[in-house]
Amino acid sequence: MGMSVTISAATAQDAEQILKLQYLCYQSEAEIYGDYAIEPLTQSLGGVRAELDQGHALVARLGDEVVASVRGWIDETGTAQIAKLIVHPRMQRHGLGGRLLAAIEAHFAGAPAARKFQLFTGHRSEGNLRLYRSHGYVPVAREEVGPRLTLVTLEKEAAAGTFVTSA
Repeated sequence: MGMSVTISAATAQDAEQILKLQYLCYQSEAEIYGDYAIEPLTQSLGGVRAELDQGHALVARLGDEVVASVRGWIDETGTAQIAKLIVHPRMQRHGLGGRLLAAIEAHFAGAPAARKFQLFTGHRSEGNLRLYRSHGYVPVAREEVGPRLTLVTLEKEAAAGTFVTSA
């Protein structure tokens, strides 16, 4: 019988595995855009550690191996910024990306609650766009960042009832 994938908060000890997985996962994005200097491929281990310290990150494990990850933080406007959702190529198309996305949204729906969720991807990243749309995200902006890459920003409102109010 196979092992099941578990999702938990990332720790500082996960930084190296996350960076290696990130490097593997963003190869296909670099190929799509013909740019192997994209930030996820040039980020240092120190940069990953800093992101883990400054926000919230989740990992999905198969045994001891990190096979997926996502990072995020709430900005000054109350928007949960979701970034670097990665799934090992052999684990893709089995719902793991959607599970991680739902888990990080659930985390940010707690107190203090995010007012909305926001993320971005490249305009040619059809699998990413399809995943985000299937989870209720809608495109709200496009920004040309280079001759071959336009970033598409997608958002969705936080679910009603996730806000903590005082009487």
